[in-house]
Amino acid sequence: MKDLRAGLRARIEGSDITVGVVGLGFVGLPVAASFASGGCRVVGVDIDERRVGAIASGSNPLDEDEPGLSELIRTTTANGTLVATTDAAALRNADAILVAVETPVGDDHLADLSALRAASRSVGGALRRGTLVVVESTVPPGTTGGLVRQEIESASGMVCERDFYLGHCPERLMPGKLLSNVRTLPRVCGGSSAATADLVVALYRHVVRADLDPVDLVTAELVKTAENAYYDLNIAFANEVALICEEVGADVSRVRALVNKSPGRNMLLPGAGVGGACIPKDPWLLAAVPGRVRGPLIAAARRVNDGMPRHVADLTRAGLARHGRRLEGAIVAVLGVAYREDTKDDRNSPTAALARELRSEGATVRLHDPHVPDHQSPLADVTEGADAAVLMVAHSAYRSIEPASLRRTMRTPVLVDGRRVFDPATAEAAGLTYLAVGWTPRWN
Repeated sequence: MKDLRAGLRARIEGSDITVGVVGLGFVGLPVAASFASGGCRVVGVDIDERRVGAIASGSNPLDEDEPGLSELIRTTTANGTLVATTDAAALRNADAILVAVETPVGDDHLADLSALRAASRSVGGALRRGTLVVVESTVPPGTTGGLVRQEIESASGMVCERDFYLGHCPERLMPGKLLSNVRTLPRVCGGSSAATADLVVALYRHVVRADLDPVDLVTAELVKTAENAYYDLNIAFANEVALICEEVGADVSRVRALVNKSPGRNMLLPGAGVGGACIPKDPWLLAAVPGRVRGPLIAAARRVNDGMPRHVADLTRAGLARHGRRLEGAIVAVLGVAYREDTKDDRNSPTAALARELRSEGATVRLHDPHVPDHQSPLADVTEGADAAVLMVAHSAYRSIEPASLRRTMRTPVLVDGRRVFDPATAEAAGLTYLAVGWTPRWN
């Protein structure tokens, strides 16, 4: 065992290694390309034939707007350091295998680990002795040393820490910054032993220029899920304060600014909802235990944040009522489809929840987003004849909109601001009935 580990460490430190990456999505592909550009041979495996075909041809199947990623894929596939395939048997020559597959949460708020289970079996079926397996997927605490280890051992007939080594180095990636995040953000390097955690650190030193902290597997799992749950909780607090401000006749922006003058306080921005692949999911992963969900504070925060699109619908209803109109039969122009400003990533977008709510009451919903290909028609075409305009995403392009120009195109002058982009006084001076998250209309 000592000789196996020592040999692997020598190869890792000498850069003479082949790295397998299972899952070539938003996490796996930039990681694979980064290792390939860092002097390693990389074999990427994915079950999506179209994705694999695109990568093999040197194309980027993800977001062409990701700085540097398309060029890096072209370069590394052209020089042969990055190879993509659907055949998991290609992992047989890997010295280290990274697993980066989806771990979604179902309606019961429990993790669906079927993709991770299947990937672990595939890894076990192709595993050779002395290989380091690292899970990058975000998982409930206990998963790496439990389910993943069991599946690999069952499929391979090998034993962890005797025949192979197991790590967990959860990703910290944000759309629009994938390569930068891989290279510059600190990482937590969990291992099935202290010696294995040191191996994980040595491996990621090829691509990460930041702190790499060796820990045990469960600590690594807890750190990733806790950091996103912490963020979600803080957003929920800001949203709840915003709702209270609306009830009592205050402006949450003013309240927030003054709260944050107090030392050690950092109240976040409230808004129309929380989206993306991680923040709506990872708190549930932290709260999950076998067969049930615990963590009442986490669950309460999720309810608050998931309820914000519904609250925006309520604001829209109130604005229309001011003009004697109902949601039924109204035309509502929704500005912003992505979950985050200045990206086209619409995963778990609050806008989708808002659109469902509005349509359930008989409204016609028109969607606009300057970054999402299916919704890039001229803004004036979307707002023409609308009874309400609802801003859901603070894209830079929306910040330059003149409220008066909106008023000229709309049938009913209702503006609902889910991100506090517009100045209330300016909107009202333009003749708009202005409502916003955390702000009480002066006509109330």
